[in-house]
Amino acid sequence: MKTLKFRPELVEQILNGTKRVTWRLFDDKNLSVGDNFKIINSKNGKEYGEAEIVEVKEKKLGEIKDEDFDGHEKYKNQDDMLEHYRKYYGDKVNLDIIVKMIKFELIND
Repeated sequence: MKTLKFRPELVEQILNGTKRVTWRLFDDKNLSVGDNFKIINSKNGKEYGEAEIVEVKEKKLGEIKDEDFDGHEKYKNQDDMLEHYRKYYGDKVNLDIIVKMIKFELIND
């Protein structure tokens, strides 16, 4: 089964139902609709449940609109968003990079 890691505060949001979308760049897991994945805390490696991918959209970071943030954490502005993703993916992140927007449903916790 596939696994996705989330920061501890995001695991909490997933479990309480406020986070239902994750954005991934450079998807090396080929995440697709119908896939199940384990929710892993990135700090301690603990598993917190499983979810099923119910929708996948792709677009450039520079094309993100307000409605794309439904179920996902928001950023102050575009520069804040770029800085956030550069922490994880490095300086290759720019507004032309494709982001995979993955909507999921918790199936057990």
